[in-house]
Amino acid sequence: MILYHGSNVVVNKPRLVLQSRTLDFGPGFYTTTNKEQALSFAGKVSARRGNGAPFVSIYEAPDIEHLEECLRVLKFPTPNGEWLDFVFENRRGSYAGPSYDIIFGPVANDTIYRTFVAYEDGILSRDETISRLKVKQLYDQMVFSTDTAIRTLRFIGTLEMEASEDE
Repeated sequence: MILYHGSNVVVNKPRLVLQSRTLDFGPGFYTTTNKEQALSFAGKVSARRGNGAPFVSIYEAPDIEHLEECLRVLKFPTPNGEWLDFVFENRRGSYAGPSYDIIFGPVANDTIYRTFVAYEDGILSRDETISRLKVKQLYDQMVFSTDTAIRTLRFIGTLEMEASEDE
């Protein structure tokens, strides 16, 4: 399987780094199967950090079914109640459940931020939130949470975003 990682630098040797913020699936090395999503994220990271350039590092990894045979893998095929709880606990920094080598599932990205805030504020019920999320086109993310998992990635190349003419 081909995976992409968007950043402001080329990441030819992925590693676990201390995160300064809480993320959907907790700490780890985040990738996606969607090249456009990685390109978008690379642009955001580069702009937020104010240095480097938007790069997408490309990796090859065994299929998820193979990884499940040798690693602890948690999969969320759709945005369901378990996924919603998992994402919220991780974003709050309160997840205390089992640990996994790899976590795969939908991204709670910027396009659904308002839905998440409405749920968190009690405006939307859990079922209403899940219903609204299911009609959105959610991209995926695959997080490598341990060094053992990261060693399954093989770096195969890089894409560099072209600067827009507005810059």
